[in-house]
Amino acid sequence: MAAMAMQSALTVGFDLDMTLIDSRPGIKAAFEALSAATGVYVDADLATTRLGPPLAEELAHWFPAEDIPAISEVYRQEIYPVHAITGTFALPGAREAVEVIHSVGGMAVVVTAKYQANAERHLEHLGIAADAVVGDLWAEGKGAALIEYGATVYVGDHIGDVRGARTAGALSVAVATGPVSAAELRAAGADVVLADLTEFPEWFEGYLREAA
Repeated sequence: MAAMAMQSALTVGFDLDMTLIDSRPGIKAAFEALSAATGVYVDADLATTRLGPPLAEELAHWFPAEDIPAISEVYRQEIYPVHAITGTFALPGAREAVEVIHSVGGMAVVVTAKYQANAERHLEHLGIAADAVVGDLWAEGKGAALIEYGATVYVGDHIGDVRGARTAGALSVAVATGPVSAAELRAAGADVVLADLTEFPEWFEGYLREAA
């Protein structure tokens, strides 16, 4: 009974970009469209190697600081929904990772630095059945949402995700599918490092057995 009670209350948080989804093709197309719309050169290939931090950090490489709020709105509201959603695909094991949590009555919550409406568009388009989505949070800022939802595990691909998990007192599970290597994730303090989400169900089942 104790194990069933624990499982029913279990909440696992996930990052989005390069954890659940490979958004590089879509984001590349969106940055190319932004460059065309503004007349400002943006190296879209380079930008897609730095996914994880907030949009404003990437835009700061290409636009004056005073222009970034307005450019961000154009990108998020007008360009991204048109150019980035259909070009993005689910990473291997993403749907299965969410499904295994649901199979024991748990909740899967996506906590991401991405604009929330666009995060929701990605999940709907790809059929990834998250129970809740919280956007516009990065690194330690993710901790507040993880605490709010009672997440005991947070899965991400970036050192910022490790920091977010630590802030919330959650177990940090890292996947080496993004711009940060497995060695760097371990050095940053990740509790568990997986090659990708195809390894998550087996790990998760072991985690439940140990917790029980």
